[in-house]
Parts: sequence; C-alpha cells; structure tokens
Amino acid sequence: MAAKTPRHKVFISYYHEEDIKRKEDFVRMMGNRIIDKSVDTGNIDGTGLKTARIRQKIRDEYIRGTTVTIVLIGPRTWQRKYVDWEIGSSLRKTKLNSRCGLLGIVLPNHPDYGKTFNSCRIPPRLADNWEGDDPYALIHDWPNPWAPARIARWIHRAFLRRDRTPPDNSLRSFVRNRAGDYRRGWQN
Repeated sequence: MAAKTPRHKVFISYYHEEDIKRKEDFVRMMGNRIIDKSVDTGNIDGTGLKTARIRQKIRDEYIRGTTVTIVLIGPRTWQRKYVDWEIGSSLRKTKLNSRCGLLGIVLPNHPDYGKTFNSCRIPPRLADNWEGDDPYALIHDWPNPWAPARIARWIHRAFLRRDRTPPDNSLRSFVRNRAGDYRRGWQN
C-alpha cells in the first residue's frame, strides 16, 4: 500500500475574471487533500493602495505559511499582473516567508491543453522556472478524468523541489496587465 501523500497549504493563482469556476472546481474536487489559502475575488480592495502594499498583502496575508503555489493556466493568465506578483512572491524566501514550490496546471480552455506547452502562452515567471534540465516548476494538464490523488502527488513533488533547485525570479515585475500577442509585442 502506498504511503499517504501529505496535505499541503496551497496558494492558487489564477485569472479571477475568466477562471474562477475552475478554481472553485479545483478546491471542491481536491477536498481535504489541500488547505486553500488563496485570495478570492474582493478580498483585496486595490482602490487607493500602492502596488507595493498590494504585493505585501498578498505575500504576508495569503502566501505566508503556504508550501506550494498552484497556477491555473487559462488562455490569458500569462497577461495578468496579479498572477505575476503572486508567483514572484511565492519564489521569494524572506524572514517571514519560506519559498513555495511551484506547480502549473494548464486548463482545458488553454490553446496548448493536451499538446506540448508553448512557454510564450504561460505566465513568463512560471515559464522561466519550468524550462531547463532540472526545472524549479512543474506543469501538467488539468486531468480528465479528475484525479485528486495524482494532483496531490504533483503538489507534493513541487513541495519537495522548492529547496532542491534554485528558482529564477529575475524577471522585472509587471507594472500593469500585459496586452499583445504572447511575448511578442508586450505592452507593460
């Protein structure tokens, strides 16, 4: 009999306007295999807050204490500044926060679902950590049929990699949401 996969506190990063249903499905289907510490729509009112304060709130109030960040990758997730900030905060090791493992899950509505992933169609900071011989991040397709035990193993593998391979967090943080055609013609 295989050993039970540990339960992890996870932060789920996603494009709130387009992928909220998938995020809710993910949390529901994972059940008690994870502890969800994500920001939900409306949790942070960015009105009047400076960018640095929003990033600090994400890092210190939501990512703090988590062990793995899961990025749900839809067609336009790569463009979102909050996704970039959440990945960047997850990769930072500070006095208050340990570094998180990083796992990307390509959603069925993504153009690369079920195919070879194009690194230009996933969040750039995630792509920087997925490429190479011993990548920091892991990326998988959304499982069909649903397989919570397999996903729990993916999460645990991402957790184990967090101190094995140094992450690349050198990309300049997004100032605003990106527009344009993937990495060509980015407007920041």
